[in-house]
Amino acid sequence: MILSCGEALIDMLPRQSTAGEAAFAPYAGGSVFNTAIALGRLGAEAGFLSGISTDLFGEVLIETLAASKVDAGLSIRSDRPTTLAFVKLVDGHASYAFYDENTAGRLITPADLPAIPAAVKAMFFGGISLPVDPCGGTYEALMAREAATRVIMLDPNIRSGFIRDEAAYRARLTRMIALADIVKVSDEDLRWLEGPGEIEALARGLLARGTKLVFVTEGGTGAHAFSAGLSLFEPSHKVTVVDTVGAGDTFNAGVLAALDRTGKLTKAEVATADAALISACLKLGNAAAAITVSRAGANPPWAEELK
Repeated sequence: MILSCGEALIDMLPRQSTAGEAAFAPYAGGSVFNTAIALGRLGAEAGFLSGISTDLFGEVLIETLAASKVDAGLSIRSDRPTTLAFVKLVDGHASYAFYDENTAGRLITPADLPAIPAAVKAMFFGGISLPVDPCGGTYEALMAREAATRVIMLDPNIRSGFIRDEAAYRARLTRMIALADIVKVSDEDLRWLEGPGEIEALARGLLARGTKLVFVTEGGTGAHAFSAGLSLFEPSHKVTVVDTVGAGDTFNAGVLAALDRTGKLTKAEVATADAALISACLKLGNAAAAITVSRAGANPPWAEELK
């Protein structure tokens, strides 16, 4: 199983009512949630760990996971409310206003964490669950507890408006990057982490922090991958973009699914990945993300759509 660990929320997406009024429609989402959904749809054995409410929105999250063949059995249920994210779209690009105080996802602590079954061979972390506490510290503790024996992938998916203590968040990301086998960032996230400069030089700065593989997505241009001895690039598929919601999350799932399909989702294989394996990760990540951006909202493809 590949276990995605992080936020689940309801995206309130802008729509127009039948009367022509501005409206919002609720859709299950969250960066880490979207990666779990994409993994399930791509045919991986997928699980999800988060704090999930027992309220009506929490039930939507559980039902959505099940519909995409994602096991939510390790999630932590409570009667606290569900996080809401109101989305604004400008030229297809999303910005967010989050309502996250005292929620089921926000308030999980290390004491709430379950034992992780031996069947879990990889764990994915990231998103808005990391800059805030107590959940950020909880996910960091979980990563630290499990990193020695399972493949760890991290995508910070940085949302600057969600960061209250930048120094503490940067310190947390530095510790988590050192524990991760794979780090994926957008080119914007990379420059937020490492400062101005060329993508390869900045990505190698992340490798120097301890991770083994770095993937950098560059919007409609394509995606890069770097290891200690390799540098690869795969151009994006040319599609008509409806919006970019969930694109990076789907790319993450493509990387993990490619490793899983080839039987190389182990710490040793990731650390010694050759060009063919890394290229397979880039190709599946790009292909899956291209379908996601071609339709509204975070709606990752099923495996049969990529054949």
